[in-house]
Amino acid sequence: MQPTIRRFGLSAIVAIAAIATLTAVPPEVGARNSAEATAPRDAGEPIMAIVSIKSQQITFYDADGWIVRAPVSTGVKGRESPAGIFTVLQKRPDHRSNLYGDAWMPHMQRLTWNGIAFHGGPLPGYPASHGCVRMPYRFAKKMFDQTRIGMRVIVSPEDTTPVDFLHAELLEPDAAAVAAAPERAETLAREAAEAAKAADETKKLAKKTAREAASAKATLRKLERRKSYADDQLAKAEKALERAKSDKAKARAEKRKQKAATKAAEAATKLDTAKAEATPKIDAAAKAADAAKAAATRKEDLAKAASDAKLAAEPVSVYISRKTQKLYVRRNTHEPWSDGGVVYDATIEVPVTIRDPDRPIGTHVFTAMASNDDGLRWTAVTIDDGDDAKGALDRVSIPKDVLDRIAPTARSRSSIIVSDEPLSRETNFRTEFVAVLSNHPRGGFKTRRRTVSVKRPVAEPWQPGGFFFFGQPSQYKQRGKTRRRRSRGYKRPGLFW
Repeated sequence: MQPTIRRFGLSAIVAIAAIATLTAVPPEVGARNSAEATAPRDAGEPIMAIVSIKSQQITFYDADGWIVRAPVSTGVKGRESPAGIFTVLQKRPDHRSNLYGDAWMPHMQRLTWNGIAFHGGPLPGYPASHGCVRMPYRFAKKMFDQTRIGMRVIVSPEDTTPVDFLHAELLEPDAAAVAAAPERAETLAREAAEAAKAADETKKLAKKTAREAASAKATLRKLERRKSYADDQLAKAEKALERAKSDKAKARAEKRKQKAATKAAEAATKLDTAKAEATPKIDAAAKAADAAKAAATRKEDLAKAASDAKLAAEPVSVYISRKTQKLYVRRNTHEPWSDGGVVYDATIEVPVTIRDPDRPIGTHVFTAMASNDDGLRWTAVTIDDGDDAKGALDRVSIPKDVLDRIAPTARSRSSIIVSDEPLSRETNFRTEFVAVLSNHPRGGFKTRRRTVSVKRPVAEPWQPGGFFFFGQPSQYKQRGKTRRRRSRGYKRPGLFW
């Protein structure tokens, strides 16, 4: 038995030593040994990234096709990287987790606010994270410098690539509207600013005239009480005169009556004078109030028009859900949030008609890659079973009023997503669309308890269990029509990684 034990003991020691050697590889070596590839052409700005869970690979695409690809490590069993549709929400070059012992997430690009991202990390050659997508360190740095917030990220269970696509339901921009959009936005922004200034001025004038009218009304009420009192005293004096019997009593009552009559006449004169002075003030206040109300309405209308015109210069994203039978529209307002994210406009949410609503439609992402002579050049990416891309769009009828509002100024980077899935509860006013495939594991969305903070040994470049970050689901869920929230009085949500 002893030799056997020795043999097993020696084997275990050798295995542990081999594992230690692999896990101790510095980031530079891991990046240098990565099987990365670059397209043999000049690359443009990345428009989308596709992660293949099956092949453990990420590929970035510009308007003309793939530009770079690299291996990745996605989530382990039980904590899988959720397959679905995402966008880059936040970028931090040197991020550390506050959920997993201050673990390092270099060149982090956030995909959800509950803790899914891609970032630099060790690549053992198989799924190894707690839900994030690890990329080679140098590759993560390179792409961090090239991407922008709002870039589409597709996490697919299988290998998939964008294919050129044509369909009548795709957005068709109007060249004249696109050309006129910048000037229109500038004009409306100027008019909105002038309307806001005018509204403030009319509001101030309305307040001033309202104060003057209120003072005049108070004076009138005071004089009316005095006149009423004087009239009452005169009436009493007249009754006293009627009741007087003796000459002396009559003389005394007559004197009292004359005095009361004089005061009543004076009170009436003062009241008439005050009425003459108050009437213009009261009328002016009423007119100023009407003017202020009209100016406020004009301010709101022009502000909305200016906002719509500004948004028209941005790519538009449309999400059509078979589950909810709704169509959602989002655009990036570029209004910054304190944590590095931005606010998205979500004012359009309408019912949509889908033929055969009980039959699966799949999940398809249609992206306007670039402008051409015919309008926009589109590609399609399918990541879930159901209809093919053409069959999916054939079953959808986008409301005409929505098309009239968004199609004329649609531009490259615009997209239409058709899916069986509802929007994830991660979708809120600080995200574009977040949707995950319900028929695939979503371990990365599970809530994790914060680990005990432990000081990491300086000699080790990483620790097992590090670099993978989740958190609790966002407390700001989309319920019905999402409205943009004001920052005043708003408690910033905590980040759990």
